[in-house]
Amino acid sequence: MNIKHVFFDLDHTLWDFEYNSNKTFAHIFNQNNIDLNFDDFMRKYIPINHKYWKLYRDDKVTKSDLRHNRLKETFIELNYEANDQLIELLSDQYIEYLPTNKTLFEGAFEILDYLNKKYQLHIITNGFEEVQHRKIENSQILPFFDHIITSDKVGAKKPNPIIFNYALELSGAIPNESIMIGDNFEADILGAKAVGMQAIFCKFNGEIAKEEVLSISKLMELKQYL
Repeated sequence: MNIKHVFFDLDHTLWDFEYNSNKTFAHIFNQNNIDLNFDDFMRKYIPINHKYWKLYRDDKVTKSDLRHNRLKETFIELNYEANDQLIELLSDQYIEYLPTNKTLFEGAFEILDYLNKKYQLHIITNGFEEVQHRKIENSQILPFFDHIITSDKVGAKKPNPIIFNYALELSGAIPNESIMIGDNFEADILGAKAVGMQAIFCKFNGEIAKEEVLSISKLMELKQYL
């Protein structure tokens, strides 16, 4: 592969979203005396959150809808009484506290240090502008990257080709000399391939590849390809 530019997804690819999110909810629930079985909450919340992120990617809900309704629907599923004021408070605290957590996937620093010596590195993320930059800075990986591209800033979400083409133009990259590394097959892999980029699928969360593509189970396996 004649690669010069490597584009990473952030959440679920480098930054351990599930671990950091669980830690955040434990903190804010304790702060607000939320009397729920935490494991029951997370078991309901995770698929609901995934559903709303899919709707958000498809422009079927707004950012505020996502933030509010994923919590509201989870509380309804658990028959836990939470008014809109409490939900908004928890939503705000979640967004404020989440990026203070720093846990990355195993091998993240090592692989970024390895790749940074050979390629220009960038991030393309569907996360919120005000949150993603803080995650990257707090987890101390900012120096590895030339550009951080968020869907908030671009006004388009992966897999929309607009965000990929924006990232390519911003970084001065040519599609066939660029590769996207991410955990979401539709958003990261199919989105990148649609604009002529190569792609590597991170099978970290059990998602099955819908077509043949280079895949890894751990970040350090990238050394096999790059």
